[in-house]
Amino acid sequence: MSVVRSLLDRAGSPWQVLAKELSAFGVVGVVNLFVDIGLFNLMHFGVGLGPLTSKVISTSVATTSAYFMNRHWSFSHRARTGLAREYTLFFLLNGVALAMGLVVLGMTRYGFGLTDKLSLNVANLIGIGVGTMFRFWSYKRWVFPPQAEALVGSEERAAA
Repeated sequence: MSVVRSLLDRAGSPWQVLAKELSAFGVVGVVNLFVDIGLFNLMHFGVGLGPLTSKVISTSVATTSAYFMNRHWSFSHRARTGLAREYTLFFLLNGVALAMGLVVLGMTRYGFGLTDKLSLNVANLIGIGVGTMFRFWSYKRWVFPPQAEALVGSEERAAA
Protein backbone atom coordinates (compact mmCIF):
# COMPACT_ATOMS: atom_id res chain seq x y z
CA MET A 1 0.00 0.00 0.00
CA SER A 2 2.82 2.44 0.80
CA VAL A 3 4.39 1.74 -2.61
CA VAL A 4 1.13 2.71 -4.33
CA ARG A 5 0.84 5.83 -2.16
CA SER A 6 4.44 6.77 -2.94
CA LEU A 7 3.81 6.39 -6.67
CA LEU A 8 0.64 8.48 -6.43
CA ASP A 9 2.46 11.18 -4.47
CA ARG A 10 5.19 11.35 -7.09
CA ALA A 11 2.69 11.33 -9.95
CA GLY A 12 0.58 14.05 -8.31
CA SER A 13 3.43 16.34 -7.37
CA PRO A 14 4.11 17.84 -10.81
CA TRP A 15 0.38 18.35 -11.27
CA GLN A 16 0.13 20.02 -7.87
CA VAL A 17 2.99 22.36 -8.78
CA LEU A 18 1.39 23.13 -12.14
CA ALA A 19 -1.95 23.82 -10.42
CA LYS A 20 -0.23 26.17 -7.95
CA GLU A 21 1.61 27.98 -10.75
CA LEU A 22 -1.51 28.30 -12.92
CA SER A 23 -3.73 29.52 -10.09
CA ALA A 24 -1.20 32.07 -8.81
CA PHE A 25 -0.42 33.17 -12.39
CA GLY A 26 -4.17 33.58 -12.92
CA VAL A 27 -4.59 35.79 -9.86
CA VAL A 28 -1.58 37.90 -10.86
CA GLY A 29 -3.03 38.09 -14.35
CA VAL A 30 -6.43 39.27 -13.17
CA VAL A 31 -4.92 41.96 -10.93
CA ASN A 32 -2.72 43.23 -13.75
CA LEU A 33 -5.55 42.90 -16.26
CA PHE A 34 -7.34 45.59 -14.27
CA VAL A 35 -4.15 47.67 -14.15
CA ASP A 36 -3.67 47.30 -17.92
CA ILE A 37 -7.28 47.96 -18.92
CA GLY A 38 -7.73 50.77 -16.40
CA LEU A 39 -4.60 52.60 -17.52
CA PHE A 40 -5.38 51.98 -21.19
CA ASN A 41 -8.81 53.57 -20.80
CA LEU A 42 -7.46 56.42 -18.69
CA MET A 43 -4.66 57.20 -21.15
CA HIS A 44 -6.75 56.86 -24.32
CA PHE A 45 -10.23 58.04 -23.38
CA GLY A 46 -9.28 60.26 -20.44
CA VAL A 47 -5.96 61.87 -21.41
CA GLY A 48 -6.48 61.59 -25.18
CA LEU A 49 -3.36 59.65 -26.17
CA GLY A 50 -3.56 57.33 -29.18
CA PRO A 51 -4.67 53.74 -28.60
CA LEU A 52 -1.27 52.19 -29.34
CA THR A 53 0.63 54.68 -27.15
CA SER A 54 -1.90 54.12 -24.38
CA LYS A 55 -1.44 50.35 -24.73
CA VAL A 56 2.36 50.60 -24.48
CA ILE A 57 2.10 52.69 -21.30
CA SER A 58 -0.52 50.47 -19.66
CA THR A 59 1.34 47.29 -20.52
CA SER A 60 4.67 48.65 -19.24
CA VAL A 61 3.16 49.43 -15.84
CA ALA A 62 1.28 46.11 -15.66
CA THR A 63 4.42 44.21 -16.74
CA THR A 64 6.52 45.66 -13.94
CA SER A 65 3.83 44.85 -11.39
CA ALA A 66 3.40 41.33 -12.79
CA TYR A 67 7.14 40.61 -12.68
CA PHE A 68 7.36 41.17 -8.95
CA MET A 69 4.12 39.34 -8.22
CA ASN A 70 5.14 36.33 -10.35
CA ARG A 71 8.70 36.22 -9.00
CA HIS A 72 7.64 36.30 -5.38
CA TRP A 73 4.46 34.22 -5.61
CA SER A 74 3.60 32.32 -8.82
CA PHE A 75 7.10 31.00 -9.46
CA SER A 76 8.66 31.53 -6.01
CA HIS A 77 9.67 27.84 -5.80
CA ARG A 78 11.73 28.06 -8.99
CA ALA A 79 15.36 29.01 -9.31
CA ARG A 80 16.42 32.60 -8.79
CA THR A 81 18.75 33.56 -11.57
CA GLY A 82 19.23 37.22 -10.79
CA LEU A 83 17.01 40.28 -10.95
CA ALA A 84 18.73 41.81 -14.01
CA ARG A 85 18.55 38.58 -16.05
CA GLU A 86 14.99 37.73 -15.02
CA TYR A 87 13.56 41.20 -15.45
CA THR A 88 15.28 41.72 -18.80
CA LEU A 89 13.91 38.43 -20.15
CA PHE A 90 10.53 39.10 -18.55
CA PHE A 91 10.32 42.52 -20.15
CA LEU A 92 11.50 41.25 -23.57
CA LEU A 93 9.00 38.39 -23.57
CA ASN A 94 6.26 40.80 -22.51
CA GLY A 95 7.35 42.93 -25.46
CA VAL A 96 6.55 39.98 -27.74
CA ALA A 97 3.17 39.55 -26.01
CA LEU A 98 2.59 43.32 -26.30
CA ALA A 99 3.28 43.13 -30.03
CA MET A 100 0.62 40.43 -30.32
CA GLY A 101 -1.86 42.70 -28.52
CA LEU A 102 -0.88 45.72 -30.60
CA VAL A 103 -1.56 43.78 -33.81
CA VAL A 104 -5.09 42.96 -32.63
CA LEU A 105 -5.70 46.51 -31.38
CA GLY A 106 -4.17 48.09 -34.49
CA MET A 107 -6.24 45.91 -36.82
CA THR A 108 -9.39 46.84 -34.92
CA ARG A 109 -8.68 50.58 -34.92
CA TYR A 110 -6.85 51.13 -38.18
CA GLY A 111 -7.78 48.05 -40.21
CA PHE A 112 -11.49 47.93 -39.42
CA GLY A 113 -11.87 51.60 -38.46
CA LEU A 114 -13.59 50.83 -35.15
CA THR A 115 -13.05 53.57 -32.56
CA ASP A 116 -15.77 52.99 -29.96
CA LYS A 117 -14.96 51.93 -26.40
CA LEU A 118 -16.53 48.49 -26.72
CA SER A 119 -14.65 47.52 -29.88
CA LEU A 120 -11.29 48.76 -28.60
CA ASN A 121 -11.75 47.10 -25.21
CA VAL A 122 -12.80 43.79 -26.78
CA ALA A 123 -9.75 43.95 -29.06
CA ASN A 124 -7.60 44.77 -26.04
CA LEU A 125 -8.97 41.73 -24.17
CA ILE A 126 -8.40 39.43 -27.14
CA GLY A 127 -4.81 40.65 -27.43
CA ILE A 128 -4.28 40.18 -23.70
CA GLY A 129 -5.68 36.62 -23.93
CA VAL A 130 -3.35 35.62 -26.75
CA GLY A 131 -0.41 37.25 -24.98
CA THR A 132 -1.26 35.53 -21.69
CA MET A 133 -0.90 32.06 -23.17
CA PHE A 134 2.48 33.03 -24.59
CA ARG A 135 3.56 34.62 -21.28
CA PHE A 136 2.79 31.58 -19.11
CA TRP A 137 4.69 29.25 -21.42
CA SER A 138 7.66 31.59 -21.85
CA TYR A 139 7.99 32.49 -18.14
CA LYS A 140 8.17 28.81 -17.20
CA ARG A 141 10.61 28.10 -19.99
CA TRP A 142 13.04 31.02 -19.83
CA VAL A 143 12.42 33.54 -17.05
CA PHE A 144 11.83 31.27 -14.04
CA PRO A 145 13.42 27.94 -15.03
CA PRO A 146 13.19 24.82 -12.87
CA GLN A 147 16.01 24.42 -10.36
CA ALA A 148 17.89 21.77 -12.41
CA GLU A 149 17.95 23.85 -15.62
CA ALA A 150 19.11 26.93 -13.74
CA LEU A 151 21.98 24.96 -12.19
CA VAL A 152 23.08 23.57 -15.56
CA GLY A 153 22.90 27.04 -17.11
CA SER A 154 24.94 28.60 -14.30
CA GLU A 155 27.57 25.84 -14.52
CA GLU A 156 27.88 26.38 -18.28
CA ARG A 157 28.24 30.16 -17.78
CA ALA A 158 30.88 29.59 -15.09
CA ALA A 159 32.84 27.26 -17.35
CA ALA A 160 32.80 29.73 -20.24
